[in-house]
Amino acid sequence: MYQSLLSVLLMGMIPAASPLPYSASSLSIPISPPAMEQLEISKHLSASGVIVMDMESGQSIYKKQAEVRRPMASLTKLMTAIIISEQHDMDEIVVIPNWANSIEGNRIYLPEGDRMRVGDLLSGLLIASGNDVANILAVYHSGSVDFFVEEMNSRAQTLGLKSTSFANPSGLDDPVQWSTPQDMAWLVMYALGKQEISSRMKRRSQTVWTIEGKPISLVHTHVMMHGDNAIIAGKTGTTIGAGQCLISVVEEESKSYLVVMLHSLDRYGDMKEILNIILPDKTVVADVS
Repeated sequence: MYQSLLSVLLMGMIPAASPLPYSASSLSIPISPPAMEQLEISKHLSASGVIVMDMESGQSIYKKQAEVRRPMASLTKLMTAIIISEQHDMDEIVVIPNWANSIEGNRIYLPEGDRMRVGDLLSGLLIASGNDVANILAVYHSGSVDFFVEEMNSRAQTLGLKSTSFANPSGLDDPVQWSTPQDMAWLVMYALGKQEISSRMKRRSQTVWTIEGKPISLVHTHVMMHGDNAIIAGKTGTTIGAGQCLISVVEEESKSYLVVMLHSLDRYGDMKEILNIILPDKTVVADVS
């Protein structure tokens, strides 16, 4: 579903001079669907940037400053995951460097000198949101974080993300690290078309192992995925500059929605309110305090 819908959504979005990241033969002629009814959601959501997209039609059914640039914290890791998943085999082996546990921010504390498969590191990136993993994969791929960031920005341009800029692979605050809810929604839709990414975004937990046999437990950072809320996939991000950021993929019977929030003061409270609107017959179950 995601890939066919994305083919339609990206028509007219990717600059004509840019190489397409998929076969042109897979693209279909876009036909504008009937306009969907816009959601009535409280103007008092704490998130300053929000977009709610109907994933079947690709239409936005709610927007709040969706084209305003803001820091996006660890939502950044989706671009890191895209580059790695597109260019590496999941069974490739990476040695954990001695600098990994000095990386700033959230870490999963990988054992120095041990070896891990790329696929297991990708799980640590998307499930537990490890900043250490993001930097390890960046250096493994490009030789340095700076070179990797250059590729991130080039990839953003190829995908037509004109209001997105990257400064690091993990999402730490930086004056030139920003995006918009609209751009992030496009990026999520593209990422969900890749099985190696979508499957990990859906895992509530996973235990991965180093080649040397050491277990590493991963728990998804999206709190509401651990309750019965129809949220089947997601990604979190939090920094001082970005506030609380959240991606949620919602499925209930025939309904499918994507919600992107930037700079929230209470992302789970905001998400609960949105769920109560888009799924009025669904009881939200989770401690979102």
